[in-house]
Amino acid sequence: MEYVIDTFFALFAFVLIIFMVPGFAMLEAGLVRTKNVTAVLMMNTMIYVVGSMAFLLLGYKVAFGGFGSDSMSQWAAFLFQMAFVGKVVNIMSGGISERAKVVPMVLFTILMSAIIYPIVVNWNWGSDMLSGTILDLNMYDLAGSTVIHSTGGWALLAAILVIGNRRGRYKNGKVKVIPASNIPLVALGAFLLWIGWFGFNGGSVGAIASKESANAVALTVMNTNTAGLAGAIIVGIIGYIQYKKLDITMVLNGALGGLVAITAGADLFDIYTPILIGAIGGILVVLFVPFFDKLKLDDPVGALSVHLVNGIWGTLAVGIFSDKSFMAQLKGVVVVGVFAFVVSFIVIYIINKILPIAADEEEQLEGLDSVECGMESYPEFTRTI
Repeated sequence: MEYVIDTFFALFAFVLIIFMVPGFAMLEAGLVRTKNVTAVLMMNTMIYVVGSMAFLLLGYKVAFGGFGSDSMSQWAAFLFQMAFVGKVVNIMSGGISERAKVVPMVLFTILMSAIIYPIVVNWNWGSDMLSGTILDLNMYDLAGSTVIHSTGGWALLAAILVIGNRRGRYKNGKVKVIPASNIPLVALGAFLLWIGWFGFNGGSVGAIASKESANAVALTVMNTNTAGLAGAIIVGIIGYIQYKKLDITMVLNGALGGLVAITAGADLFDIYTPILIGAIGGILVVLFVPFFDKLKLDDPVGALSVHLVNGIWGTLAVGIFSDKSFMAQLKGVVVVGVFAFVVSFIVIYIINKILPIAADEEEQLEGLDSVECGMESYPEFTRTI
């Protein structure tokens, strides 16, 4: 009976995580300009279908050595792990929206899903090819603050450095504000991601059939939600104090920052610690969004602040607020960060030389919907930028 229940639990968690596919798509589609919405949707679709296939054909074997599970159906175990794959590239693709072409990004998706991300998984959750070496990782990362979110964030940083910024984003020492085109889509996407996170973190407990495991899942989901609440609340408070306004896009990014931060150790804490971890996550979003703009790192959706910065913070928080070794957590952050950034940079640089990733200024002015997809999401709109 436990086998059946845990199999069903893994499949249920898989379905919840898949809700994050439209979550990323809607969030990004709402934050970009109307002339780039179809391209964003196509990018997210291709990431899911191509990334999942690459993981099926090669990535899962690289990560875990092959199919197999004693506690549940091996196919359920695979599907649960497959659900994570596209999220790594989604983090990156959102951050280079409005100037990245689809086909080169599909090539990167294949390599990330088949090789780069599975190697990081191997070191932390899989067959561990680093075992017995000086780089052997003892980092605790329940559902991927570092393995998934920071890996995607480092890849995004590499991509921005290679392909550059959007046309006119930084001019004459000033940051050109490019407002979101569809706030309802932003809210819908963020809440779909929030719902998906319950499968993301709760499912990573791995079982639910016993009393102990059921309690662990419930605590994990509760702590996940609490951190998201705290991140949203603190960002709302800070924004209102500063500007006497409530910015829904920042509040939702604060929630996502809190959710990323709790992902490494949601099963380890009492019910109050996630309030602090999530609140700090929200504060980091507020601090780092303008910081990256000062560095002229163009990130339309705030993914560097939400995923990279809070992925690091959440992993280190495990070493601060639990009995896990802080130095082991720090070592994991550094090793994974160096690997993910360096390899992603090299791969993106090579792809960009062969098949340019960035659209040129004329194409960006016209909009990637027409250039890349031949159709617009809002054909009746008159564009001014």
